[in-house]
Amino acid sequence: MEKYDFNKVISRKNTNCAKWDAAEIVFGEKDIIPMWVADMDVPIAKPITEALRKRTEHEFYGYSLPAPASTITAVMNRMKRKYDWDIKPEWIVVTPGIVPAIFNAVKAYTEPGDAVIHQDPIYYPFWPAIESNGCRVANNPLKLENGYYSIDYEDLAAQFKPVYRMMPVSARVKMMLLCNPHNPGGRVWSREELTKMGEIVVKNGAIMVSDEIHCELLFKGHEHVPFATISKEFEQNSVTCMAPSKTFNLAGLGASINIIPNAKLRDQFVQAKAGIMPSANIFGLVALEAAYNHGDEWLAQFLEHMQGNLDFLIRYFESSIPKIKVIKPEGTYLIWLDCRELNMDEEELAEFMNKKAKVGLDHGYAFGPSGKGFERINIACPRVTLEEALRRIEKAVNELG
Repeated sequence: MEKYDFNKVISRKNTNCAKWDAAEIVFGEKDIIPMWVADMDVPIAKPITEALRKRTEHEFYGYSLPAPASTITAVMNRMKRKYDWDIKPEWIVVTPGIVPAIFNAVKAYTEPGDAVIHQDPIYYPFWPAIESNGCRVANNPLKLENGYYSIDYEDLAAQFKPVYRMMPVSARVKMMLLCNPHNPGGRVWSREELTKMGEIVVKNGAIMVSDEIHCELLFKGHEHVPFATISKEFEQNSVTCMAPSKTFNLAGLGASINIIPNAKLRDQFVQAKAGIMPSANIFGLVALEAAYNHGDEWLAQFLEHMQGNLDFLIRYFESSIPKIKVIKPEGTYLIWLDCRELNMDEEELAEFMNKKAKVGLDHGYAFGPSGKGFERINIACPRVTLEEALRRIEKAVNELG
């Protein structure tokens, strides 16, 4: 069995790495530890590297088909193995990433003036995906009580009422963008929660587009349920967006899958991306297939490392920085920090983390109104990196007096 050392520090500077090489531009500081954008500072699985190396040996990189049969089979097998979900090959539409797929879904299933639901605080590309297509954001804010996020079902149902908040009849809700596991809140929505949401959305004739890119990054005791697997009705009224990019650290290779069982919805999705969005690139498909077929040993070890980093982070904040509260996640390696006790507005908090602590985090206000007073930290890194970041935050907080 290959043993991976996730605590080995490997420099990514001067490699055209967005996380590290853009840090000074993004945060305005030279000596800053970047722990923002969602990729890992750990080496990827050896079988993926080997598969990519083998493909480069065939020195032809011209136009390719959308996805070879072997890649489609790898996706089907993984859905069956992980979720007991029997999918058909024609249901799979390959895209170069989940964010382009979400933008495309809004384009495919709405008209300008329609409304699209999401749940604030939310992964920040959701906002422009809706608004850039001429649609209105119908915000169903999550409820945060005792450090735990839950869904406001009454508000969700009310979003579909034409008179709600003076919403014109022409701007009715056509779809909901779901994030599961939730980014940045870290919730892994339960079967019961998904069922309640789905019943409201589907009953009102809307489509559920479910971003499940973090579905394999789960902490102990939690299980991911794909929205589409709950019922045939949900399956036929949904688009499931998945990718190996977050799980196996492959974002730079641009390959994702969208599972669309309904033929009409699938045709609309494909037509919307025609001439604008390509499929995945050659190497992305190679990496996807290798990850899904041979990445589980690496993933099991990484999840142990991630759990250890989370446990360390929680203990550190509780013992040394109690003014900052950890929203304990159920999934993802992106941890949501409640900094409201520092009594700073969003600009002051961002400047504090950037210039005083010198730790580059994703600032909460970017995730919507409910994100003000919060910060998001990426713990997919060696422990020494995490320790240094927390020491810097502790020192900065202590200097506040």
